[in-house]
Amino acid sequence: MLFNSFSFALFLPIVFLLYWFSTKGNLKRQNILLIIASYFFYACWDWRFLFLLIFSTLLDFYSGAKIEAAKSKQERKFWLWLSICINLGFLGVFKYYNFFADSFSEALSFIGLKANLGTLNIILPVGISFYTFHGLSYVIDIYNNRIKHEKNFINYSLFVCFFPLLVAGPIERATHLLPQVLRKREFNYAKAVNGMQQILWGLFKKIVIADNCAEHANAIFNHSGNYSGSTLILGALFFTFQIYCDFSGYTDIALGTAKLFGFELLRNFSFPYFSRDIAEFWRRWHISLSTWFRDYLYIPLGGSKGGTLVKIRNTFIIFLVSGFWHGANWTFIIWGLLNAIYIMPSIISNTNRNHLDTVAKGKLIPSPIEFFSIAFTFMLTVFAWIFFRAENLHHAISFIYGIFSGITQKAAYIETINYLIWNVGLTLPILITIFMLIEWLGREEAFALAKINYNTRRYVRWGIYYAIIIIIFLYSGKEQQFIYFQF
Repeated sequence: MLFNSFSFALFLPIVFLLYWFSTKGNLKRQNILLIIASYFFYACWDWRFLFLLIFSTLLDFYSGAKIEAAKSKQERKFWLWLSICINLGFLGVFKYYNFFADSFSEALSFIGLKANLGTLNIILPVGISFYTFHGLSYVIDIYNNRIKHEKNFINYSLFVCFFPLLVAGPIERATHLLPQVLRKREFNYAKAVNGMQQILWGLFKKIVIADNCAEHANAIFNHSGNYSGSTLILGALFFTFQIYCDFSGYTDIALGTAKLFGFELLRNFSFPYFSRDIAEFWRRWHISLSTWFRDYLYIPLGGSKGGTLVKIRNTFIIFLVSGFWHGANWTFIIWGLLNAIYIMPSIISNTNRNHLDTVAKGKLIPSPIEFFSIAFTFMLTVFAWIFFRAENLHHAISFIYGIFSGITQKAAYIETINYLIWNVGLTLPILITIFMLIEWLGREEAFALAKINYNTRRYVRWGIYYAIIIIIFLYSGKEQQFIYFQF
């Protein structure tokens, strides 16, 4: 069930009305209803995956109880590592077994040996990386005495399976979401309006920008050998906007939907393409994943306390693991490695926390230095996204070679201009420009449309809403699955 589907448009209001009117403010009934709705939502993908979700929930619930009840440190460690190993074991089998089997066979064939380990014909369960990390954060936090074990299985189950975040995040922490599960919730009109605004903006980003950009990004990447260097750059730019609007659009819909039920989920994006360096970009992109790795991997490894060499080592580990988390392909690992190299100068010089504020705060336009810093960071990001989008390493390298080998040819630019005129047209560039302008004007808020509030004149407010709805209906792209569903 896609967020931008007709089925979800029916599902959401039904659950919303049942939640607020049939439960009569009873917390237990509300939580049970949300669990049933969440399991139905997940079963719409493939009901067989429910067994894996239930098993993961039972495993971490039981492990958390055993960790808290343990009489010794050794026993606590045993239950912690049992949960970690089983969770990562399932993730490894479903997501990474074929990758390791193929890579090992290729390595042996390179030295003249043959091995056929065989591959598994299995479907990657939707959202497994996300709910696995939900559960792991829970048991790790209990082990570190940050939270107490939740004795009510219903409450814990809702923390794991709450449908807005179940499939593609954000990756929630028990310390943040569980208290909301336990707290009585009452309907808040202002929060609901804010949630609807965020849903609307998320749908615009996904349906209008991401889906339209995907059409051209796919056409250029899938037939990259047929295009000149400048057209390949155009394809990389289209993918850059596609992946941001696709994933942040999903997140906006998830956060907005959660607000309708009285929940505040973790912020996952904070206008990353307005970043002035790579360190700032990673504080603003997929925030829930970046902070998860920081808290549960980087800091346990020693963080920044062991000197420059330790910082360098830990930074490379974080980015390589982050790349591998995204998928079983060498392209993701290279993408992570590339970002680690990007950020390394600021890590070594201790300037990685220079830009903690909002760019050009309180100003309409950035300074020349800010503008060029944003532009340079954006270009680095676009280049890295090539590896993220490419089918394999050979495809990525040939794509990059195509860019630099044909970029100086006059005919290349003529081809690109023709592609823009005959394939893209004016509409999409105009829509992207409008989108970026709205994002820039709303960059100091939680999301772009949050700037519109009750201080905004009613006719202006509703005029903007209707304009966005009309644009969605008139300029919706060919439906594309959310990119992060594959992770």
